[in-house]
Amino acid sequence: MTFNYPKSIFSGYHGPNHCQGIAVDKKGGFIYYSFTTLLVKSDLDGNIVGTCGGLIGHLGCIDFCEDDGKVYGSLEFKNDSIGKGIKQKIGVTRDFDDAFYCAVFDVDKINRVGMDAKDDGVMRAVYLSQVADDYKAKVNYKGVERAHRYGCSGIDGTGWGVMAGEKSLCIAYGIYLDVASDYSDYQIILSFPDALKWWDTVAKPLDQSKMHRSGENVRGKKYFVYTGNTNWGVQNLEYDEAANQWYLAVYRGKKPDFPNFSGFFVSPDPVKSRHKATGEEIDLLPLAEGGESKNGLSGTYFEYGSTGTYSFGDGYWYFSHRGKDEEKGNYTEVYAYVRADDETGFKEIG
Repeated sequence: MTFNYPKSIFSGYHGPNHCQGIAVDKKGGFIYYSFTTLLVKSDLDGNIVGTCGGLIGHLGCIDFCEDDGKVYGSLEFKNDSIGKGIKQKIGVTRDFDDAFYCAVFDVDKINRVGMDAKDDGVMRAVYLSQVADDYKAKVNYKGVERAHRYGCSGIDGTGWGVMAGEKSLCIAYGIYLDVASDYSDYQIILSFPDALKWWDTVAKPLDQSKMHRSGENVRGKKYFVYTGNTNWGVQNLEYDEAANQWYLAVYRGKKPDFPNFSGFFVSPDPVKSRHKATGEEIDLLPLAEGGESKNGLSGTYFEYGSTGTYSFGDGYWYFSHRGKDEEKGNYTEVYAYVRADDETGFKEIG
């Protein structure tokens, strides 16, 4: 097995926000980076082809769809600490309604630096009402009113892959850090089977001064993954075709009774289960082998992945190593890895 791509790629410097995700077009020879409010297009030698900005929300994990040649990513607008931090960094003072979208970028149009997502016709978006409903919900749990059903803080992880036997677009919730209770000990993934057949019909250009609700009747299949509570949920979501597994990269949780892994390998084949906190029947995605096992859970403490991961589908991977230069801004260096059988789960290609 030979790796025929660069073993490292430098993203260039891209402002005040750190890298959130990466995606690769193997056939076209491009790599894409999400820098929170900016999508960057580069060739695999690190030469910048163009950028697409103008976003005032949080563009998170991204994935390239080989079937239609577009980049998909989570896009959220909210007024919590994340949203306020983004607005402060880019100098936006107005508030907006909490809203959650899957962004679709026509990346063939990105051919110069400084393009605008709306004005240059690069991006469209689908509204995700399920996420908004869970984010805004107030629920009674053990006699106490709680905000945010299941601890939903929005969305981040985004990926194309097989789920329950079907090629699907999958979008993972963010989950608020919650050390005090067992309510938020699951990751949640929405799956949209056969999205290519109809997604294009509901994706509309997004005017951020008057955000649309196109797609509000679209419903994804909701799957749960029992991991223990994490800090902001699934940061990057990636399907590994060779292993038929999903990889969930997270910021580690802080509960002392859990191993608090930074990554999880997950089976795409759900089983019926009961939610350990609420008792409701759920579709559970079991944790798969990979990394190490502790306290009945399996996962890895691999330190990369939360700011970008890409699977080539044959055992090789790219992982983002984020960095920041105080004068030039944020960047990432992408390095090549291969799946490993030890507790780390991955090994850098020398």
